[in-house]
Amino acid sequence: MTNKYVIATLVFAVLILFLDEYSLRVSSRLSREVKGLHAEERALSEAIVEDSANAAILRNSLDAKEEYGRENYYMKRADEDIFVIK
Repeated sequence: MTNKYVIATLVFAVLILFLDEYSLRVSSRLSREVKGLHAEERALSEAIVEDSANAAILRNSLDAKEEYGRENYYMKRADEDIFVIK
């Protein structure tokens, strides 16, 4: 262990692996963050597909528009009463 090349190599390895701006710790954190963002991207892509299908149905069907308005906005006809039970 007294060889100056071995000591210099060990110091360099410690600096690169643990203390550098792109150390193993930072790389692993960034990798986890990227995996989380990819999962979020997949979930949002699925939501976009589902919402696009629902929008297409609402554009084409008057009954679907009425049903959507009644369920989500509590719209009613003039001669109806609506009771919301939660």
